[in-house]
Amino acid sequence: MGILSWIVLGLIAGVLAKWLLPGKDPGGFIITILLGVGGAFVGGWVGTQLGIASFNGFTMQGIVVATAGAVLLLVIYRLLRKA
Repeated sequence: MGILSWIVLGLIAGVLAKWLLPGKDPGGFIITILLGVGGAFVGGWVGTQLGIASFNGFTMQGIVVATAGAVLLLVIYRLLRKA
């Protein structure tokens, strides 16, 4: 996947994560993309380690894995911001 594909997938995953966990978080469009791209990496790594999923790009499974990783990053971010 090219860098533009990662950005688009990151945007989709980040928006879905924010939609699943609404709240008042600092950051805008760029943070949402970074959260989604990071979530794709985290979700793919965790899914592969557990043997339940792998990240394979623009498929429904890839979007779900990336979104799950973005949700995980968002929860960790919120926990760290409260501390």
